[in-house]
Amino acid sequence: MDGLGHRLRASLRLKRRRGGSRQDNLREAVKEPERAPEHCLSTFAGGQHFFEYLFVVSLKKKSSGHDYEPTITYQFPKRENLLRGQQEEEERLLSAIPLFCFPDGNEWAPLTEYPRETFSFVLTNVDGSRKIGYCRRLLPAGRGSRLPKVYCIISCIGCFGLFSKILDEVEKRHQISVAVIYPFMQGLREAAFPAPGKTVTLKSFIPDSGTEFISLTRPLDSHLEHVDFRSLLRCLRFEQILQIFASAVLERRIIFLAEDLSTLSQCIHAAAALLYPFSWAHTYIPVVPESLLDTVCCPTPFMVGVQMRFRQQVMDSPMEEVLLVNLCEGTFLMSVGDEKDILPPKLQDDILESLGQGINEFETASEQLNEHVSGPFVQFFVKTVGHYASYIKREANGQGRFQERAFYKALTSKTNRRFVKKFVKTQLFSLFIQEAEKSKHPPAGYFQQKILEYEEQKKQKKSREKTVK
Repeated sequence: MDGLGHRLRASLRLKRRRGGSRQDNLREAVKEPERAPEHCLSTFAGGQHFFEYLFVVSLKKKSSGHDYEPTITYQFPKRENLLRGQQEEEERLLSAIPLFCFPDGNEWAPLTEYPRETFSFVLTNVDGSRKIGYCRRLLPAGRGSRLPKVYCIISCIGCFGLFSKILDEVEKRHQISVAVIYPFMQGLREAAFPAPGKTVTLKSFIPDSGTEFISLTRPLDSHLEHVDFRSLLRCLRFEQILQIFASAVLERRIIFLAEDLSTLSQCIHAAAALLYPFSWAHTYIPVVPESLLDTVCCPTPFMVGVQMRFRQQVMDSPMEEVLLVNLCEGTFLMSVGDEKDILPPKLQDDILESLGQGINEFETASEQLNEHVSGPFVQFFVKTVGHYASYIKREANGQGRFQERAFYKALTSKTNRRFVKKFVKTQLFSLFIQEAEKSKHPPAGYFQQKILEYEEQKKQKKSREKTVK
């Protein structure tokens, strides 16, 4: 987690405006946020509330015709005595949630079997802050044909593995009674979100089972807790992942196609996570609702996921310079054609070599696999832009000014310099540098740690070379 995408994640602007249908509000929703979030989803130190809302979204038959409409049938907590602005924001949230829980349209029929799906989306407020929707879609308990429903947890915290476990507990209780969910979620709401590496234990009573103790542990290395790379690796080769990364680095338009919601959600979160320590700030919709498919015609950068059933509609849409990724077949249906030439050749080889080393050892260990996959891409940014802090000059008032020309001219490799001259013009880099200019010291974190390690390695290499001479 993934929003979870940072990152995840449907980019929905909860604009402060009155009126308009739910459809109109959703069309406003997928525009780019007016400014990007100031932190990644994964930078929460701990202490926040776990979640804001739990919803159950069910399909209700329309009064006319045979179609069904997704409707919120359960909400916890119920909000009362809200201020006018808060009430308007909640109404917009409530109107958007059902369509993102059932993005595949209204043509449903009762089913006897349906594979459960876990996916997520991200809602972006007008101020750049983000809320993540964690969803579990499945058939409710019962006999005979029935319609699927969705449990959806809204939180500002990006930690997909942990919230998947919470959804397991919600699902287990809902099979007994909706009333059993309330004490569990109330206990969770009162608990503080743990710091990286820490555990929170909840006490919960279940009829006929007695008291249970549920432990929720947060990964020690929190910069990857919002993502799982396994789906991306199952669907694509390393070379293809590298081309997607290259397209994302230059903020191009990228569309993922897949059959199921889980694959779309996981792959798009994984692709966005490769950009760490930078954050995708443009339109970002892991699963595009059917009513918003014309998003793929947008002339600005986007990263979106579309279900395979809408493939032909996407292919027939007027699009320019797009990378269209078929996750089912592991192919590119459309591309610009220069994706292999965007990154410096030597650094591409370094990434591919690192990815291929011992990859089979991590088949079931997702945390170690995440680190193995992410590491080479982080190292790419360390080698190309890791010297950024040395080129922020401070004025008397402490405000920093980035020396762009001196920054990229400091690179000795011509191919690296050519790439960085393009990269510094992106919003990815601009937003990162703006934050660095405000801070008097480089932010402590995983990226800074890798920069320091790389600089130390270079010093040791120079020292050995002098000794040899």
